[in-house]
Amino acid sequence: MHAAPFYFDWANYRTMLRLLRRDPPASRPWLRYVAFLVGVPAVAAMHAVCFALDPILFPSLRRTRVTAPVFCIGHARSGTTYLHRLMAADPQFSYALMYELFFPSLLQKRLLRLLFRLDTAVFGGRLRRRLDAAEEQRFAPTDDMHKTGFFVPEEDDFFLTWSLCSGFWIVMFPFMGELDFYHVDQWPDRKRRRAMGFYSECVRRQIALNRGGTHLSKNPTFCGRVEALIETFPDARFIVPLRNPNETIPSLLKLLKNEWDLRGRDEQLIAKSLRVLADQSFDAYLRPLDVLAEHPEVRSVVVDYRELVAHPEATMRRIYRALELDLGPVAAKAFEAAGAGGGHETAHRYSLEEFGLDPQEIHTSLAELFEQYRWDTEGEGAHVH
Repeated sequence: MHAAPFYFDWANYRTMLRLLRRDPPASRPWLRYVAFLVGVPAVAAMHAVCFALDPILFPSLRRTRVTAPVFCIGHARSGTTYLHRLMAADPQFSYALMYELFFPSLLQKRLLRLLFRLDTAVFGGRLRRRLDAAEEQRFAPTDDMHKTGFFVPEEDDFFLTWSLCSGFWIVMFPFMGELDFYHVDQWPDRKRRRAMGFYSECVRRQIALNRGGTHLSKNPTFCGRVEALIETFPDARFIVPLRNPNETIPSLLKLLKNEWDLRGRDEQLIAKSLRVLADQSFDAYLRPLDVLAEHPEVRSVVVDYRELVAHPEATMRRIYRALELDLGPVAAKAFEAAGAGGGHETAHRYSLEEFGLDPQEIHTSLAELFEQYRWDTEGEGAHVH
């Protein structure tokens, strides 16, 4: 099998430099520009060297295969994280923790795991405690909306961070419409295949690190690359959760607005990006369903968010049957516990009016889904993120 090399998106790099010059951040603009200009290619080069060393240092990597990966995709804030973390309790799956996602090579991952073992054995976990404190400070402002951390399963789109084609960068660069990390299915063939080939290699290394398993992924941004995923992994399986867009769209906009506000970005720039993001949301609902309808040979299951929250155990069992996954005792116990716990709740409610969103426009754009799922007539239960 021909292994794809490390991928770096030079076109995005040039665009991001231009945007940093045109709309610099409020604080230390030139320092950030120079850091991006010099630092990003330097870090990417380090990752590329390690990536190239992997098959030399770890010959067993050549025998590692990505077989029938499972992708949980759906509009952001529709329960993808909850689904992903429920399934991560199942030992048959391989997945990446957040800190591992920013170090794509197997060499780096193994060195980091060795470092954490030494920290525990020799220093009593001093490094881990410092990282936990840094995590608390970094993620506290948005933890009530999206709980995350360095040592929890996270979106593996972040494998592509240092390739400059990950949705991670939109948090730093609120230039929706000028930077495209979403519409991968519509990228030119060569660029799409190079980026997806690199992503596949990242997944393969994670499986090798975890000593086997079925890759488990969740990424709302992957709604725009379902065709590319099927092209790259013909035996892939998909879970598509659906939730009332009157809840998900303003929830996503609120999350990103908070991130951009924290970084002191210009209000007009934020407003423009939020509008583009809202328009893109319609595609995030429709594209996965349309693409999967064109590929009846691909195993997939659509999940009503309300059923997932109200009856997590029964819903997870249905997902496993639909995807022909083996339900072992560990996973069964985790799903049973989720059912007994009654899901996860938050007091957050999100306003369409806050973002100038027209509920009639949303209804018209997604009319078939509104009719099928009766979002106009049925209230939602607990909220899961």
